[in-house]
Amino acid sequence: MKNMIIASTSTLYNSGYLEYILEDLKSHFNTVKTILFVPYARPSGITHDEYTEKAKAAFSKINIDVVGLHTLKNPVEAIKQAEAIFVGGGNTFVLVSQLYKTNSMQAIINAVKTGTPYLGTSAGSNICGLTMNTTNDMPIVYPPSFKTLGLVPFNINPHYLDPDLGSKHMGETRETRIKEFMCYNTQPVVGLREGSWLEVKGEHIILKGTLSARIFKHSLKPYELETGNDLNKLN
Repeated sequence: MKNMIIASTSTLYNSGYLEYILEDLKSHFNTVKTILFVPYARPSGITHDEYTEKAKAAFSKINIDVVGLHTLKNPVEAIKQAEAIFVGGGNTFVLVSQLYKTNSMQAIINAVKTGTPYLGTSAGSNICGLTMNTTNDMPIVYPPSFKTLGLVPFNINPHYLDPDLGSKHMGETRETRIKEFMCYNTQPVVGLREGSWLEVKGEHIILKGTLSARIFKHSLKPYELETGNDLNKLN
């Protein structure tokens, strides 16, 4: 049975890394002593070691150890044996490229489908959808495929931002970009606002946090889905 937390972000304004969701993570990982951390997305270009230390510091607050996947010789076997998996945020193109390079994509799919608890933030959440095509990131490397984990039946846009009506910025909004995607694709897209997350238990995908999500579906106007709703029926 799938057991996942898919969070829009790792850090809220004026909050520490994972701080806003730490109590929920304590419950989510209540039987876990060590989490396997996937640092491949490298936010701001930090090293795998630096990123792993950041995750370690956060999880030490709830007495859980963290091991970086990059330190282990056989990534596929490490994922298979992991008590739990955390895929951190950063650049989705870099993350997906490295997951394919290490043959880790299918290994994560298999692990989560057989019950290994999973946490994703930002890029680590984007990859839970059918494809990575609704990422906000620059394509600084070229992955062999845009197909991702497909653990939920839609695409995800983490860090979803509403248009700022008072802004003088004339560039495209997040909604504009997702509407462009919808012209060529039929899968729904869930815009996850900051501080929101999806809790996946088996086939149920419940929107958590205090904010609604912005839902995009082919040939329909975007609409709001309030927190507490099950997103499994979007298709």
